Amino acid sequence: MLTSFSSAEVFAYVVIPLLIFCARICDVTLGTLRVIFISKGIKYLAPAIGFFEVIIWLLAIGQVMNNLTNVVSYIAYGAGFAAGTYVGMFIEEKISIGLVIVRVITRHDATPLIECLRQQNYGVTAIDGEGATGPVKLIFTVVQRQDLFRVIAIIKKFNPRAFYSVEEVRSVAEGVIPVQRSHGLFSWVDSLRFYRK
Repeated sequence: MLTSFSSAEVFAYVVIPLLIFCARICDVTLGTLRVIFISKGIKYLAPAIGFFEVIIWLLAIGQVMNNLTNVVSYIAYGAGFAAGTYVGMFIEEKISIGLVIVRVITRHDATPLIECLRQQNYGVTAIDGEGATGPVKLIFTVVQRQDLFRVIAIIKKFNPRAFYSVEEVRSVAEGVIPVQRSHGLFSWVDSLRFYRK
């Protein structure tokens, strides 16, 4: 036998948990971005994000505390946290802020690869080295993170079997780094970076 829910029950078991879930997605997403911005030295944006993050969190936790007997609110709170973490990482990946250093080690002639990178306006440093199997060429370049896939494609085009590694760069001084090519919503974020001397 079906029973009809009163509007108070719908509000308590559907609307409030949904609001808590959405609020948690927002505040955890902001928190994830804030931590990422701090790690990248973007000191002006992180506090502003933190301000909105904590206000949204207070609204969410306030609703949970007002509905302590509502188990659905707890589930919505936890699910919102998990979803917010995923959304924050997804957004950070899409905005691709910051710099990375790409190191390439190859046993083959690296001249065409170096020339191609330089033609694309990437600063390249190349030195001779000694690997486990003999002489190698070490190539270093610092690029915008949004250009990483383009640089990897160039490496694979000229030497598909080259060893390469990628590492985050917190700050740089001088050097040749191409200007950002993206003009998206977050293309201005790197201008807020705090470059340490």
